[in-house]
Amino acid sequence: MHARRALVRRPGPRLAEGLLTHLERVPVDVDLARAQWEGYVAALHREGWETVEVPPADDCPDAVFVEDTVVVYADLAVLARPGAESRRPETAGTEQTLTAMGYRVERIEAPGTLDGGDVLKHGARVWVGLGGRTNEQGAAQLGRLLAPLGAVVTAVPVTRVLHLKSAVTALPDGTVVGYPPLVDEPATWSTFAAVPEEPGSHVVLLDGGTVLMSSGAPRTREMFEARGLRVVAVDISEFEKLEGCVTCLSVRLRHPMAD
Repeated sequence: MHARRALVRRPGPRLAEGLLTHLERVPVDVDLARAQWEGYVAALHREGWETVEVPPADDCPDAVFVEDTVVVYADLAVLARPGAESRRPETAGTEQTLTAMGYRVERIEAPGTLDGGDVLKHGARVWVGLGGRTNEQGAAQLGRLLAPLGAVVTAVPVTRVLHLKSAVTALPDGTVVGYPPLVDEPATWSTFAAVPEEPGSHVVLLDGGTVLMSSGAPRTREMFEARGLRVVAVDISEFEKLEGCVTCLSVRLRHPMAD
């Protein structure tokens, strides 16, 4: 059994300059964001997760969203090739960290682009969002790299949000949850369940019965608790202003693979 570890990266001084695609820019309190990041990391620690810090990339405003830099499946780390050119330097620190941890490393090559936030995994099923930061070539390369590990990769459209996991994530039992106005094709998932609030679309699986989610979705929390889940809620309001969510602030490394 592997230890439960999560890669994280501290928010840098230029955080407020982060890229926006679907939201209007509003002021970001960088000091509050740092405190919220510390709270997120502390929540992982309380739940028995060890965090591993990826070296800072302070010239990259979006570097705190470390999930976008890599897709990890079993012992393979597939380095992303972010769709936003300004984010490509972020992958170097992630590669350094995962190599040191013993992962095999492959990479998405040009002309492919792929952001880790466009990749939803549950067991052997992997969905890749196309239309924003990830293109068909990137998705196809990921499919070829993961196929020897038994993964089945399916491409799905993403036009209403930044990343696929800005729209949907999966609960421990495989139910895919999302806020319907932001999901292109809910019928992609036979198990799709609508949530009543946009931040409720994003969960991090901490164990088979516990999820981490934003405190900005109290009605969704009630819905999850009614399903028998234990919910850990954290305030990430400053990151949500930058189209961030609980999933993109870490890369969870564990078996079975599901995030």
